[in-house]
Amino acid sequence: MPVDMSPYNHHILPTIFKQGFKGIAGWRPPVLRSSFVNSLATPHHNVEHEVAIALGSNVGDRLNNFSQALRLMRTSGIQITRHGCLYESLPAYVIDQPLFLNSAVRGTTTLEPHDLLSVLKKIERDMGRKDHGIRYGPRPIDLDILFYGKYKINSEDLVIPHERIWERPFVMAPLIDLLGSNETDSNDTIATWDSFSPQGLFETWDVLGGELSVGKEGLRRVLPIRDHLWDWSKRSHVMGVLNVTPDSFSDGGKFESIENAVLQVKLLISEGVDIIDIGAQSTRPNAPRISPAEEMNRLIPILEAVKKIVDAENKNKNKMILLSVDTFHSEVAREALKKGVDIINDVSGGQMDPHILKIVSEYEAGYCIMHMRGDPSTMQKSENLDYGSDVCRNVAHEIYHLMREAELHGIPAWRIMVDPGIGFSKKLEHNLEILMGLATLRRELGKKSMAASHTPLLIGPSRKRFLGKICDREDPIDRDSATAAAVTAAIFSGANIVRVHNVKNGVDAAKLSDALIKFKR
Repeated sequence: MPVDMSPYNHHILPTIFKQGFKGIAGWRPPVLRSSFVNSLATPHHNVEHEVAIALGSNVGDRLNNFSQALRLMRTSGIQITRHGCLYESLPAYVIDQPLFLNSAVRGTTTLEPHDLLSVLKKIERDMGRKDHGIRYGPRPIDLDILFYGKYKINSEDLVIPHERIWERPFVMAPLIDLLGSNETDSNDTIATWDSFSPQGLFETWDVLGGELSVGKEGLRRVLPIRDHLWDWSKRSHVMGVLNVTPDSFSDGGKFESIENAVLQVKLLISEGVDIIDIGAQSTRPNAPRISPAEEMNRLIPILEAVKKIVDAENKNKNKMILLSVDTFHSEVAREALKKGVDIINDVSGGQMDPHILKIVSEYEAGYCIMHMRGDPSTMQKSENLDYGSDVCRNVAHEIYHLMREAELHGIPAWRIMVDPGIGFSKKLEHNLEILMGLATLRRELGKKSMAASHTPLLIGPSRKRFLGKICDREDPIDRDSATAAAVTAAIFSGANIVRVHNVKNGVDAAKLSDALIKFKR
């Protein structure tokens, strides 16, 4: 640990702490710091150091600017290991300018601090930022070094930690996303970063408003879908199922033809669907696995017809309907994304075909990571059903590792959704524990990654076997009432998206749940 060499002139923040943070993942009691770890040593050449870098953009195609900057960073000696969430924020200091997109990344580099600064400034120039523009004014990309290893640096050209971190919610929010709530106890570098902040990183974020400030005017967390920024926090969203398979457990064979599929999509739209999830391969227990070629033969003609309907609907209405494809095959994902699909819904989270991660990254699509052990033919075997005494903790731990793999393959956390996999390698009691324990699942994710704890949470209980067992309903179609109850429980527990076959019931359940939650608040 570096020794305290000299005082650090930081921005003095108010010491009045807001109330009500004990329920937030990562909350710890305030600890006031009277001194700051400092190092005047020179970082060793060719030694990897962990860094945190902030990104901002408010000129041109902001999403593309972020993507281009990340690509250039990776090819310039910066290995990106984590991404914060994506935020749209009001401009600071110079207010007469467009809204900003903000995020942050964490990674490793052997570049020395001033070499790293030179690399980032070159990326900014190459992307069109002028050296002598208005300070705090509009810019296509802004890249700031927030932290560099365990070092504190104060030179004419570079100050680390960045001097204005502590007063900027739009910087602190994605910075906190890069951390796990228990990392200051287990990671020496993060503990050093924590000691550099006025009261500790999480406590400083709480001073600025913390999680309660997100979603209010001036700072909203968003997920990019094409050129649209989706704020999923405003209400619960309904994903409607369109199975174009002969053997799905609930509606196999009903929508294999283009004509029937189109009629069903029109019905889903009329009932208020937000996302249409098309599946061409059954993932029910013990379902036979078909080839990517056969899956595409089922999927692509129907997808093309559905896309035309959805595009026409989106053009004529303010509400945006998203298209998702339920597949774990990389070849199928590629063809679906070529056709304009917004989200890949992967029941294996990249385990059954790891190449799918590269495809999703390449097309910059949304990616839903579902938890499952084994595959549909093995998921209900006894070895895949052992979660010890804490299902939510174990599921969260395994989801986190799937997210890490996705991020290392270039899928930012801000494009990821999470599904704990109701009915997949779960017993009846596991499903119930997950439905009632989504807050626990988020908290466990937050111990490893706050960004992971903030991703949209999708729950798919629709017509599942455990509902039939509880309600004594053998026919899956007779489980719609139980599904509505499960959807309500999931939303009260913290779900953002519910996946259902009966969209009309699902939308009603979501609306009532949202109204009750709003009334309670």
